[in-house]
Amino acid sequence: MSVYHTVLVVDDDQSIVELLRDFLENDNFHVMTAGDTEQAWDMFKQQPVHCIVLDIMMPGQNGFELCRRIRGESSVPILFLSARSHDVDKIRGLTLGGDDYIVKTASPGEIVARVKAVLRRSASPQPVEGRVLDYGRFKMNLSAREVVVEGKNVVLTPKEYELLRLFAEHPRHVFSYEQLLEKFWGGVGDRHTIRVHLSRLREKIESDPNHPQLLVNVWGVGYRFEGG
Repeated sequence: MSVYHTVLVVDDDQSIVELLRDFLENDNFHVMTAGDTEQAWDMFKQQPVHCIVLDIMMPGQNGFELCRRIRGESSVPILFLSARSHDVDKIRGLTLGGDDYIVKTASPGEIVARVKAVLRRSASPQPVEGRVLDYGRFKMNLSAREVVVEGKNVVLTPKEYELLRLFAEHPRHVFSYEQLLEKFWGGVGDRHTIRVHLSRLREKIESDPNHPQLLVNVWGVGYRFEGG
C-alpha cells in the first residue's frame, strides 16, 4: 500500500515520538516529527501536512498556543495527545480548535485509529453537482464545502463542517448526545465534548451565540437545526 497522508507528530518525549512513528508508518503514513512548537510551526509552514498529533506541555510555547496559531490560517485536523486528563484541559483544547483529545494512556493502536477517523471526517466527499442547502440567511454548498451566513463565508474545521452538515441535512431532527458521540467520536468522550464543539459552531454561525436561532438545544436530549 502506498503512502497517502502526512502526519506531523509534535512531542518532546522522544520515546513517544518513535513509538508513534513506528505505528503510523506501519499503516503507510508519512511521518514528520518535531520536538517543540517552533520547529513544528516551521515544518507546518514549509510542507503539506494532513494531520497533527500535538502534545501540550513542551519547552517554550505550549501546544495550546501552537494550535491557536495554526487555526489562524488552516483547518488541518489537530489531535491533542497529553498526559493531562482533566476536563478543563480537554475543553480548552477543543475550544481552541482541536478535533480530538487523547490521553497518553491510550495505546498506540488506538491513537492511529483516531488519526484515521479524523482524516476520514476531514476528507472532501465526492462533489454533489449543484447541491446547496439554502435556508435564507444560512447557505451550505456541499460540493464546494462552503458555508455562508448572512452573505459572509464562514471558516470551519473539518469536524465542525461535518457536524453542521449533519444538522443542516436533517432540519428539525433532534440528534441525541449519544448519537453524536457515536458518529463523530466513536463513542469516546462525554457531553462536555459535544457542548464545546457546538458552542464553537454557534460562535461562527449565530448572530447571537447566547441566544441561538440555528443550532438549538433540546434540554436533556441533544440538539436540532432550525434552519434560517
